[in-house]
Amino acid sequence: MGSRLLASGLAFSALLADAGGVHGLALWLVLLALPAAAAAAFVGVSDALAGMGALRGVTASLALALLVLGSAAREGAPRGASVPALAVSSLVIALVCYGIPALVWLLEPLRPVRTARPAVRARSLQTRA
Repeated sequence: MGSRLLASGLAFSALLADAGGVHGLALWLVLLALPAAAAAAFVGVSDALAGMGALRGVTASLALALLVLGSAAREGAPRGASVPALAVSSLVIALVCYGIPALVWLLEPLRPVRTARPAVRARSLQTRA
């Protein structure tokens, strides 16, 4: 569980550093988040292959791709210029991707539960008709 939270924590710290104007620190935090995001994606995909649900694997892999995209856009920007909108947008969308499994987990108790009728009662209703 720690590797899943580490990537999102580093990405959130990079977003806060960008908001504070410390763009150099944000660049390094995004670069540090990449191996953690790759580890989270590997764990999510292995969980999906083991049959424990594919949502976490898909969202972690998408977040990894977005972090790579944002890191490339951030590194390609000229020094001293503002941060590219693509870098910040991909960081925000990656954080949303990390939050989707938590949202699904929170909303799971609201899902209606279907229960099957007992077979004995169904037979007794058919004999009456």
